[in-house]
Amino acid sequence: MPVSSRRHFIQTSATALLATPAQGENQAAPRIRVAQIGTKHAHAEGKFSTLLDLPDLYDVVGVCEADAAHRERVSRRPSYQSSKWLDEDGILNDPGIKLVAVETEVDQLVPTALRCLQAGKHIHLDKPAGQKLGPCRAMHREATKRGLTVQMGYMLRYNPAFTFLFRAVREGWLGEITEVHGHMGKKASPALRKELSQYPGGGLFELACHLIDALVTVLGKPMEVHGLHLKSKDDAFKDNQLATFRYARALATIGSNHNDPFGGSRRQFNVIGTEGHISIQPLEPPRLVLSLTKARGEFKRGSQEVILPKMEGRYHDELREMAKIVRGEKVLAWDSAHDLAVQETLMRAAGLPLD
Repeated sequence: MPVSSRRHFIQTSATALLATPAQGENQAAPRIRVAQIGTKHAHAEGKFSTLLDLPDLYDVVGVCEADAAHRERVSRRPSYQSSKWLDEDGILNDPGIKLVAVETEVDQLVPTALRCLQAGKHIHLDKPAGQKLGPCRAMHREATKRGLTVQMGYMLRYNPAFTFLFRAVREGWLGEITEVHGHMGKKASPALRKELSQYPGGGLFELACHLIDALVTVLGKPMEVHGLHLKSKDDAFKDNQLATFRYARALATIGSNHNDPFGGSRRQFNVIGTEGHISIQPLEPPRLVLSLTKARGEFKRGSQEVILPKMEGRYHDELREMAKIVRGEKVLAWDSAHDLAVQETLMRAAGLPLD
């Protein structure tokens, strides 16, 4: 992403994300009819339950799951118990459905999104955007051609700690950024290891993509990317990975370890500049420490913990913003150029070949 475009993005995104919706905002506007395709993504049930939790914004028409056995299993879960089960053609051919949340397994995310775009639907697309760059490019071309939005489900974009970080970068509090370091891991169960073994990019590809999205937000597309990958002797899963990223004036590392029993509390993102440092650890619920060489607004020189707004839920803010986008009230700050830069950077970091 060009420096000027990245600067404009940070300015736009930070301003938008720091705004707090007014009480009763959008209550008079018609509810947006939305459906979900897929229930196999790790975030699928969370997204669907969040849509149901925003009845002032969304009229949830139903959900589609083509795998009958899987549909039978998930239909007993609380979020889906009262939902209407639809087929994909019914969703695509319903002109009243304006938004589709695509929550399939990873390899079906982009093909499904493309069909939805061709049917004239805005898309909330979970991550990562497939294992090939070509189809991802085609998806964004289709969205641009039709004037539709693809909102990627990178959940940290709306996390209050990252909102604060984007503001600090936008306003130059940290000076010139020289380092970024992030880590996102967990202790993978045998079932999860088996599931993730199907992805040659490993755990970094499936999980640390959230941090790579944040890295590209802060520093743009890197000049060089190198990845180190270890896998267990017992299976094909790349469960311990580290990628390095070189910029003209900065270095970054992103790691992912699926053998870490305390991975959740150790998840972190650190941005170091010539005039300050932000440390976010853990990521959820977020804790942020700000260190400054000189006072910035209400924040003093030295190190201090920043009191952050409490998160209502992991996905509430992104789906609230998507409602504004569908209604034409705003444009998504993360454009297709950014999303493609993230996808390319992720693939290089995970050791996947570019098309």
